[in-house]
Amino acid sequence: MNSRLRTVLVLLLVLAVGFAVYSYFGPKDDAEKDDQDRAPSGVVTDPKTFVYISIGEPDTLDPAFAYDTASGEIIHQVYDNLFDYEDGDLDKLVPRLATEVPTVENGLISDDGRTIKVPIRKGVKFHSGNELTPEDVEYTIERAMISDPVGGPIWMFFEPLLGVQNMRQLIATVGGPENFSDINEVDPAIRRAAFDKIDAAVEVEGDAVVFNLAGPYPPFLQILAKGGSWASILEKAWMVENGDWDGNPDTWAKWYDPTKEEMTLYQKANGTGPFKLQAWDRSGGQIVLKRFDDYFRGPAELETVFVKYIEEYNTRQLMLQSGDADAIYADVQYLDQLRGVEGIRILEGLEQISNTVLLYNFTIPYEGNEDIVGSGKLDGNGIPSDFFAEINVRKAFNYAFDYERYLNEVANGAGTISTGFIPNSLPFSNEGGEWYYHDLELAEQHFRQAFDGELWEKGFKLTVLYNTGNNARKTAAEILEYNIESINPKFQIEVQGMQWATYLGKLDAGTLPVFFMGWLADFPDAHNFVDAYLRSTGAFAGYCGEGLVELTKAEFDDLVAQAMQAPTSEERATLYKEINRKAYEYAIALPYIDPADHRVMRDWVEGFVHCPAYSAKYDFYSLSKQVD
Repeated sequence: MNSRLRTVLVLLLVLAVGFAVYSYFGPKDDAEKDDQDRAPSGVVTDPKTFVYISIGEPDTLDPAFAYDTASGEIIHQVYDNLFDYEDGDLDKLVPRLATEVPTVENGLISDDGRTIKVPIRKGVKFHSGNELTPEDVEYTIERAMISDPVGGPIWMFFEPLLGVQNMRQLIATVGGPENFSDINEVDPAIRRAAFDKIDAAVEVEGDAVVFNLAGPYPPFLQILAKGGSWASILEKAWMVENGDWDGNPDTWAKWYDPTKEEMTLYQKANGTGPFKLQAWDRSGGQIVLKRFDDYFRGPAELETVFVKYIEEYNTRQLMLQSGDADAIYADVQYLDQLRGVEGIRILEGLEQISNTVLLYNFTIPYEGNEDIVGSGKLDGNGIPSDFFAEINVRKAFNYAFDYERYLNEVANGAGTISTGFIPNSLPFSNEGGEWYYHDLELAEQHFRQAFDGELWEKGFKLTVLYNTGNNARKTAAEILEYNIESINPKFQIEVQGMQWATYLGKLDAGTLPVFFMGWLADFPDAHNFVDAYLRSTGAFAGYCGEGLVELTKAEFDDLVAQAMQAPTSEERATLYKEINRKAYEYAIALPYIDPADHRVMRDWVEGFVHCPAYSAKYDFYSLSKQVD
């Protein structure tokens, strides 16, 4: 998903309407910039109200389900975590709902790293008016684990606490089947045994919560920290009152892997954060947040925040210039249009631990998918289900992409070309190692070899989708379209835009043959990226078909686990080198850029703090508006 998707990272870059639009072929339309340089009023009309305009709306407001940046943007403002990063510094963890950051030195982490005790702050109020208790923290983690939505973020609790990736694997460890179609078909005794494992992993001890880990897991505190929407603390009593799981160990199966719409928090929220959810107007594309005056760190400067979702870039820019918006999302391609405009501030080169990737579906469904896959056969009028299971097709696509031109002309040089699935900014990346580059001759060689030459003779027809408004992804698709069609006139690619909600629906259903996604680090470690892309239970595996699941299970799962558990950096380096080599060998997907980040706002906005771990573009609690 797009985008921290945390998430799954969703990089919501935007299509300009009415402005000069770069494509791989050059400008498509004459620019109309009559209003671009119009001087803004420079007057703060309401210093207590903040308007931020983005595009893609949240997928859900449930912390256990949300794995995209649009959802994380709102959850960030409404909830709190146990820990946070001081002034955005990833090396400085500070307590929030906890009162101390556990260490071995202060006795809150055991010498073997397997037990972590977190004292919980007293006197913190939820938006309901009730006070936070350690039981709320325990409930939050346990509810997330019994829900365990497929493709969601809860593997980050299962792996460190129980040494498995999900509920299915946990069921198998206590004697049940790993592959079941309905949780209710699993023996109740097995279900109870699985819950007992979860219950023992998270316990209340006086005013503290104790986490009993399966083994040492250095990034665990970062998993619980701000920026991780999955670890946003819920109020148990309020959840039960609103019809959610009541903590009963014998009835949890009712809440296992629900659809997002079935979840209590799909479009509701009750946190301890600085803002309350007042309204989510889906038809109007707007979320309204109101200041929570009883916030334990003191009330925010801002009283009301409007988060609006407007796909048309021209409208967003004009609203920013006129002062009707305080901040907007602006694609990096359009920053030059904003430079020097009075009253507008651009912050560039912000650290971002992320990458953007074109992923392949190894097992593409045909039924109900004819508009994308055509005939569903290798006959020149479509693609077969196993189109991307053919390694030569994947390698050909990887060589066909023009990485340098994308970086320089689409991303305006903001970032680096990916050298693998681990961003170049992290230890154990593949920087300097063998990887794919733009070479149409090599692309042609692999296309000729694919399907024993049949693909070259018959050709194919494929629709590549992108989320409407994301011009960077549109252009990336056009780069592939232009280059691949130039290799063989029988190769046909159609690039189509699709509304974000529809795009996500097709993604969740596993029907997209090829799709763009971004991944923003859940925690700053190489494991977070190889787990997402190269593990059979990773965040993207469910979207890439059974063929990808089988391949990664056979070739990568054990390596990924060993690399995380290796006791020394030297041993980890050796294992990640092998992972990088195999990722190249199998051409699993097409990573193409490790982007840098940026922000666009009015110059009256004060207090902005950048944290690379946040899925939210803005922490509204830190912001204020200068009044002359």
